[in-house]
Amino acid sequence: MDFELNEEERLIQKLARDFAEKEIRPVAHLYDESEEVPYEIIGKASRLGLASAFSSGRAEVDSPLAPALVTEQLSWGCAGIALAIASSGLAQAAIAATGTPEQKERFLPLCTSADGSVRLGAMGLTEAEAGSDVANLQTTAVRDGDEWVLNGTKRWTTNGGIADVHVIFATEDKSKGWDGLSAFAVPRGAAGLSMGTKWKKMGIRASHTADVILEDCRIPADHKLGYDPSAQDGAPRGPGAPGAITMLERTRPVVGAFALGIAQAAFDKALEYTKTRVQFGKPIAMNQAIAFKLAEMHTEIEAARMLVYKGCWLAMSGQPMWRAEGSQAKYFASDVAMKVTIDALQLHGGVGYMREEPLEKWVRDAKIFQIFEGTNEIQRLVISRALIGRLERESAGSRA
Repeated sequence: MDFELNEEERLIQKLARDFAEKEIRPVAHLYDESEEVPYEIIGKASRLGLASAFSSGRAEVDSPLAPALVTEQLSWGCAGIALAIASSGLAQAAIAATGTPEQKERFLPLCTSADGSVRLGAMGLTEAEAGSDVANLQTTAVRDGDEWVLNGTKRWTTNGGIADVHVIFATEDKSKGWDGLSAFAVPRGAAGLSMGTKWKKMGIRASHTADVILEDCRIPADHKLGYDPSAQDGAPRGPGAPGAITMLERTRPVVGAFALGIAQAAFDKALEYTKTRVQFGKPIAMNQAIAFKLAEMHTEIEAARMLVYKGCWLAMSGQPMWRAEGSQAKYFASDVAMKVTIDALQLHGGVGYMREEPLEKWVRDAKIFQIFEGTNEIQRLVISRALIGRLERESAGSRA
């Protein structure tokens, strides 16, 4: 087992860190206040090949760790801007997981920023009454001749209403629950698609979040992901919408990497501050209470990093994730980020509470990673079910 990054991995890590330091950090507070999409920075990231980490898993580097390495460093700069750069990843993953070869060729370029151009994707899954309870989606899809007609409202959609292509999850048959779901690619300008409320958020404010309204939204029949035009009944080819939702397990390590970047930023700041802040004639880091707190923070970050890297390696290598390793990485790293940012603010005392310092922003940014792409409570449920199911299979095997 080798824990050393290879030369290519170190280079992409350094490229992302330099970009975060020079391009992201100087303007992070501006985008946090304005809540605008950082199109210019997304374009710069795409010219360097950084944005491709979230679409191909390579970022110009043939390594399954590339998405985690790039995400961690960009999020160290600013989680909101990093999320804006990576925001099309879920739409890309859904298209890649369920689309036919023709659909991938057609739709993936619509949501992949490259060579300085900015193209955004959005994944419309969450609804007012269907967050973790995906089978309760109310958005409907009805076949009408050579078209599908979509009706419903998607809530809190990243890039909602401004994306070049939306991947919309809808039900064809409510009675079938999970099995009645399908996924549809809805390009920009489709009649009946509009942006609803643009939400003002506690954190990650550089990332656009809005509702998506579908009112008799008509799209061609072949925009149903997995649609096989050669099949008389238009049956899907491949895993369909349930498969696209299941693939979230493989994107969760990258969510953990966002949280990891925030935690590392907060720790770096706390370490620097406590080594230079003098009280009672010595740096406060020399006090055992402070030193032990720093030791705990650093150890927790290292543990989170190992889970994130392992989860990313499994996901990008196509390995099975029998123990829900993606969920483990996501929930543990985000819990660590929340704890470390709070602790780092506390170590700064009153100055950490002031908006002139980045600590309060990092606390606000960290919180969402315990919530989206499945709350951490749901992650624990996913993990426990994976473990219990595995134990049941192993038990049945031993009895046989």
